[in-house]
Amino acid sequence: MAITAAMIKELREMTGAGMADCKKALGETDGDMDGAVEWLKENGIAKAVKKAGRIAAEGIVAVKVSDDAKSASIVEVNSETDFVAKNEKFQTFVASVAAQALNSTASDMDAFLAEPWIEDSGVTVDAYLKNMIATIGENMNIRRFEKVLEPDGVIVSYIHAGGKIGVLVKAATTAAPEQVNECLRNVAMQVAAMSPKFLTPDDIDEEYKKSELELLKTQAKNDPKNEKKPDDIIEKMVTGRLNKELKEVCLTEQVYVKAENKESVGQYVASVAKELGTDITLTGFVRFETGEGIEKKKEDFAAEVAAQIG
Repeated sequence: MAITAAMIKELREMTGAGMADCKKALGETDGDMDGAVEWLKENGIAKAVKKAGRIAAEGIVAVKVSDDAKSASIVEVNSETDFVAKNEKFQTFVASVAAQALNSTASDMDAFLAEPWIEDSGVTVDAYLKNMIATIGENMNIRRFEKVLEPDGVIVSYIHAGGKIGVLVKAATTAAPEQVNECLRNVAMQVAAMSPKFLTPDDIDEEYKKSELELLKTQAKNDPKNEKKPDDIIEKMVTGRLNKELKEVCLTEQVYVKAENKESVGQYVASVAKELGTDITLTGFVRFETGEGIEKKKEDFAAEVAAQIG
């Protein structure tokens, strides 16, 4: 069967694949459009596998909040380069992943990837991701997602630096979302800037306290200034430092960065609640930062060019 330009154009619009690939797919399947789509999928997956070994440490974080502000999702999707992370097609894909997560019932990444894709139930999330890898030409990875619920209140989101950091903050309140949005957005900005580990002191696990205490003890004993101090004095010093540090890692105890009077985040929220004549109780937060914990590959471009010449 003769392969026409119109057929190639149609297949390209359906799949997003390059013109040369579309022409080859139609040739391999004797002009069968459905067969050509399947051929591209299969070969796209093969291309994606080849790219899977590359380190994807760039990318963006995206969020999606339901219309009633009682449920929300946050996702991190990685790419190899910041150039792709700024690509409109990649950003649209990440926004769809966030929408997928908001509607997802998955409890882990394997289950999430196995779900039907939100925009095409004929393929899984994993299959669509692989097609995207083949189309864009870089390894990509849906690294993590989290779904947050607050049936008794409001969830507010904040995205910093175009997706480098994403935050969700939830609070129990009888107020309408529009009444508390500014307050909770300010709290979300605090989370983005100060990266707390816990919501309140009650949320700090004993293992964390123990490890931090041992670290402070070791530092104190290794400090020459403390060489002649008795153990009971060092113990009091360390306890004081630990209490100060624990305040710094708890959101409600942190000094509110926008405050002029050194009030804590908890005090700021309480003051807003009093002003509005309502109740606002922070119940949780999630903070994703793009690429955190991923060891980035160090590129030696001179060596790469020399190798290609050789």
